[in-house]
Amino acid sequence: MTADSPSRPRDGVIKAITFQYYRDIPRAMAFYENVLGFELAIDQGWSKIYGIEGVAHVGLVDETRGMQKWAEQKTVQLCLRVPDVDAWYDWVKSQGVGGLTELRDSEELGIRAFAMTDPEGYQIEVQTAKPGH
Repeated sequence: MTADSPSRPRDGVIKAITFQYYRDIPRAMAFYENVLGFELAIDQGWSKIYGIEGVAHVGLVDETRGMQKWAEQKTVQLCLRVPDVDAWYDWVKSQGVGGLTELRDSEELGIRAFAMTDPEGYQIEVQTAKPGH
């Protein structure tokens, strides 16, 4: 590295946003607001960015306008670590969410978790760390 070479900025990340692409934005918005309880942080019209916690965000993008297109096969999973996965499981089950798996324990990963799918097929895993992890 020479004296004139730039260095990586050290002022950190303000937001981390995972963008997902949808055909029906209002339906996706209802799920993320009403089931998951996320709040709209940035409304860009055809892109809706929801705060999760800290710097984490998920962006719902109208696939007709975004950089990517909607695809039937999803290769992204949103994972939410929560304090009480059993309470979240009971809530999600009461809401009739699709793709709901049974609660499972993974000794290898040190978690208790379940998965579900959002209205357009993105998988969401909800997990709690087991004691000692």
